[in-house]
Amino acid sequence: MSRPVPNPGILDIAPYTPGKSPVPEPGRKVFKLSANETPFGPSPKAIAAYKQAAGHLEDYPEGTSRVLREAIGRAYGLDADRIICGAGSDEILNLLAHTYLAQGDEAISTAHGFLVYPIATMANGARNVVVAEANFTADVDAIIKAVTPKTKLVWLANPNNPTGTYIPFDEVKRLRAGLPSHVLLVLDAAYADYVSRNDYELGIELVATTENTVVTHTFSKIHGLAALRVGWMFGPAHIIDACNRIRGPFNVTTPAMLAAVAAIEDTAHVQMSRTHTEQWRNWLTDEIGKLGLKVTPSVANFVLIHFPTDKGKTAEEADAYLTRRGLVLRALKNYQLPHSLRMTIGTEEANRLVVEGLRDFLAGK
Repeated sequence: MSRPVPNPGILDIAPYTPGKSPVPEPGRKVFKLSANETPFGPSPKAIAAYKQAAGHLEDYPEGTSRVLREAIGRAYGLDADRIICGAGSDEILNLLAHTYLAQGDEAISTAHGFLVYPIATMANGARNVVVAEANFTADVDAIIKAVTPKTKLVWLANPNNPTGTYIPFDEVKRLRAGLPSHVLLVLDAAYADYVSRNDYELGIELVATTENTVVTHTFSKIHGLAALRVGWMFGPAHIIDACNRIRGPFNVTTPAMLAAVAAIEDTAHVQMSRTHTEQWRNWLTDEIGKLGLKVTPSVANFVLIHFPTDKGKTAEEADAYLTRRGLVLRALKNYQLPHSLRMTIGTEEANRLVVEGLRDFLAGK
C-alpha cells in the first residue's frame, strides 16, 4: 500500500518541545517559570487595543503590517520598508531558511542554540552544523572554523536561549568580518530588551552597513504578547524583498498588530519590566549560588542553574521536587544540558519560593 512520503530529512527532525504548562490543582498555586514569559503580562494599552480590534474581525488584516512596521521604525529609528513582520520571530526564521537554504547547503548554529534553528534548517533539506560553545557562550572562532563552501547561513541568538549568555558587539562584528560575503548572518535578538551591558548592541548598525546581515526580534518576551505571535526582522532591502515574496499575505492578525503597536509605544511598561528583571536576576544568581549551585551569568529574563550528578541532587530530581511544590522550571535534555534547569524570572513571590524550594531539596527535606 502506497502513501505520501515526506521529503528527505523531515522525519530526522526532533519536534520542538515547549516548556511545561501544568494544570493547576485545587488548593495549590502554580508558578509557570518554564517558558520565559513575563510575569506582568502585556501593557494595559495593548490589551485595550486588542479588545477594540475585536469589533472588526470580519475584515482581513492590512497585508504588509504597515502600521506595525512604522511603529517599530519610530521606536528604533529604522526605515519601515526594510522591516518585515511575522507570526512570531519563529515564522521569520523559517522564511529565511526557506529563502536561502536548499538541499546540500549547510547552516551553522551553536551547541546550545535555540531549537528552531535546526528545525528550520533541516526542513529545507540543508545540513545543521553544530559548533561547540565556550563556557556556554557562542565561540566566534569555532563558528568561523566550521564554515565550508556549502555554508549559506549562520544562526546566532544574542543573547542566547537557554544559556542567557551573549557576545559583545565587537565580537559580532568580528564574526561578520570572518564569514564569506555570501553567508547570511542571522542575529536573533529576542531577549535584547533585557540586556544592560554597555558592550552589547542589537545588531542594527551591522545590518545597516552590510548586505548579508539581518536582526530578528519578538513581541513575546518583554512586551508580553506571546499568545498573539508577533515578530519582526530588519534587513537589507534585497532580503526583505525576497522573504516578502513567500510570506503569507495576512500572516499577522489585525488585533495582534494593533496590540503590538500599543505595546512598543508604552515605554514605561517596558522599563518597569526591565528594572524588575535586572533586580531579581542578580538576586537569584546570588541566592542560588549561596546554596552551592552554579548559575551561568545571564543578561536575559531567565537563569541557567547547574546541578551535581549525585543521586538525590540531580537536575531531574530537583525538577520533580519543585514541580510538586507548584514551581515549574524548564528541563533542558533536548538542549544537551541534562544537568541543568532554566528558570524564568518571575514575581518576587515566585523567585523567593524557588530559592526556598531549592534549599529544602538540597537539604533532603
